[in-house]
Amino acid sequence: MWSGPSLAQITPRMPDKNVLTILVRNTVLALNQANRTGNYSVFRDLGSARFRNSNTPARLAGIFTSLRKRNLDLSPIVLFNPQFNEGPLIDKTGLLRMAGVFSTKPLSVQFDLAYQWAGGRWLLYGIWVGMKPAAAAAATPKTPRFETTTMPKYKKK
Repeated sequence: MWSGPSLAQITPRMPDKNVLTILVRNTVLALNQANRTGNYSVFRDLGSARFRNSNTPARLAGIFTSLRKRNLDLSPIVLFNPQFNEGPLIDKTGLLRMAGVFSTKPLSVQFDLAYQWAGGRWLLYGIWVGMKPAAAAAATPKTPRFETTTMPKYKKK
């Protein structure tokens, strides 16, 4: 029987590369499923309390309208490892932050994600996902510009 602090109380450590890859892939795939079905309820419910309280399914549908209208399938990311250009890091507020790209072709999938440690696991806190032609994404500066209102500003320690 565990007699120490609960998993929710343990200060999180930086996850290893495999866990980071799983977090990013699962998040992008969940967004892909929400975009394909038009149902953002499960996607919303996978997030942290702050994410759920800040975003109704209808609000998320509105945020991702342009991505959804392009009718693009993000699922090929399962064949690629994310390439990080920011982070991964745990910022001073305790958020796990990572931004980067999946080098899919002809369009690459760019992401900027934030996760909050809650209940013994990392839960989605903020998200931005976009797509660019693969050649343009390769030429993108290390710090991409993100336009979403659901994503807190990226701050280094």
